Amino acid sequence: MELDARLAALGRECAGTAVEAFDGYNAEFRAITRRAPARFDARDWHGSQRDATERIELYTQHVDAEVASLRLRLGADALHRELWIAIKEDFADRIAALPDAEFRKTFFNSLTRRLFGTVGVAPEIEFVALDLDPLAAVREPADTAHYPNRGSLELLFEELLAAVPHKAPWRDFDTSVRQVAKIVKAQCADLQERRAVTAVELIRPVFYQISRAYLVGRIVGRGWTMPLVIALKNTEAGILVDAVFTTQDDLSILFGFARSYFHVDLERVGETVLFLKQLMPRKPVSELFTMLGRAKQGKTERYREFVRHLADSDDQFVHAAGERGLVMVVFLLPSYDVVFKLIRDRFPAVKTTSRGDVLKKYDFVFKHDRAGRLVDAQEFRRLRLPRARFSEALIAEFKAETAATVHEDGDDLIFDHCYIERRMTPLNLFLRDAPAEAAEAAVIEYGQAIRDLALTNIFAGDLLLKNFGVTRHGRVIFYDYDELCLVTECRFRELPVATSDEDEMRAESWFYVADNDVFPETFINFLGMFGTLREAFLNHHGEILTAQWWRGIQARLAAEEVLEVLPYAHTPRVSVASSL
Repeated sequence: MELDARLAALGRECAGTAVEAFDGYNAEFRAITRRAPARFDARDWHGSQRDATERIELYTQHVDAEVASLRLRLGADALHRELWIAIKEDFADRIAALPDAEFRKTFFNSLTRRLFGTVGVAPEIEFVALDLDPLAAVREPADTAHYPNRGSLELLFEELLAAVPHKAPWRDFDTSVRQVAKIVKAQCADLQERRAVTAVELIRPVFYQISRAYLVGRIVGRGWTMPLVIALKNTEAGILVDAVFTTQDDLSILFGFARSYFHVDLERVGETVLFLKQLMPRKPVSELFTMLGRAKQGKTERYREFVRHLADSDDQFVHAAGERGLVMVVFLLPSYDVVFKLIRDRFPAVKTTSRGDVLKKYDFVFKHDRAGRLVDAQEFRRLRLPRARFSEALIAEFKAETAATVHEDGDDLIFDHCYIERRMTPLNLFLRDAPAEAAEAAVIEYGQAIRDLALTNIFAGDLLLKNFGVTRHGRVIFYDYDELCLVTECRFRELPVATSDEDEMRAESWFYVADNDVFPETFINFLGMFGTLREAFLNHHGEILTAQWWRGIQARLAAEEVLEVLPYAHTPRVSVASSL
């Protein structure tokens, strides 16, 4: 259908404003990102935390504003499909030569999906995710600095660290140089002379994450490479090197799905993602985009990865392993490394929360410092999947428990709302099947997860082992958010001592318990730990079973103390800081 002159002109105008809307979002995103070096120099960690939240909220703000503007501008033609086909074509022409054009296409899709309430995919008015490969157009290498080995690793790292673009002074520059060189030498000690270090290649922009700065790159030899990350800490006495990493596992944890996003100012994001993918070949591209703060592009990539996997597989969706959740229906495709979570229509009486409360909890976690202990849940709406790929038992539960969210449409199921998360092994199942040493390590990690969450003002609420998962790196992550609350909202109490036999024998509490009252000494009674596992937990984390410990955390939070949870604090590494 040919558009009349008025509509054609209106379409060109809307395509232009959509391009400008993304440019406005991107400019503001980068402006916030560029605050990170000054925050680091000034040791303004509270400012870094505020920036992280502000930047996360930007995308929705700009989409909402542009959708409102388009509705006003288009009036009765806001849902004119032929007009939007023309707008899409014009938009594609305008962005074809621009960097990271797929980001702009994703932004355009957000606009049309919001306007039309698109179910599944509408290829005529949106860019199909399968065609949006953000790395396909990468033609140039990432912006890197090259530091050759001229015969001395000390000289190499002196040159490298001297180039760090910070105004804050070094605490002891020479010692940091020596320690980095020493660590790299130790990591390369088993390499033959023919494989000696020839250079270090470093991504030029520095990566920031709340209180740390990271130099990210690789060590280059003759025919081999090795990842390299140098973590910088700014103390009251100046900057120092805090840690050095040279393994894929270390980098995978640093860029993990339970960490807060990096602030790194990149002119072209795709080139950097391609570089990082070479350092971490097992890491999904979707998670790399997300960890660079491009959460919406990461979500698009997650969908693209999933749809391609669906086309190349034939297994059925089934219930996830573990105990049945009271709030969520959780299912998975056995051949794919994610889980899908649907909020039930009704909760049992034992649950005092509501659907709205659950949505708020997940939104809160999305914006909060996840500290490596809260899984990043991506929210999807109006997802269309083939009904034949679902087990009958799962479809029966959808009909009984999620009828308000899941609908049949011909041969497909429409999911109005769901969360997608990386799959982990539920801790209770892990402990049942793991060797004794691995089980004990997981129990100790579980206690550390509770501690780390507390330091970021999070009380998990429901500490049952089934609500925590174990990653392939052996880290324990919390993933059940319906009981989650702030530590500062709780009243941590010691159990009152009974004053009579009658009180002692009562089935219910003989003393008043408010909704926010928490009795830490009772935690151990519900965890199902026995024998050596219980002993290991008590030996390492016994103090978190005391109200005094929690009140101490509350006091530190009230004093606005920055309580750090580092991505390398509880994993083996060589700390340079300890030698200064």
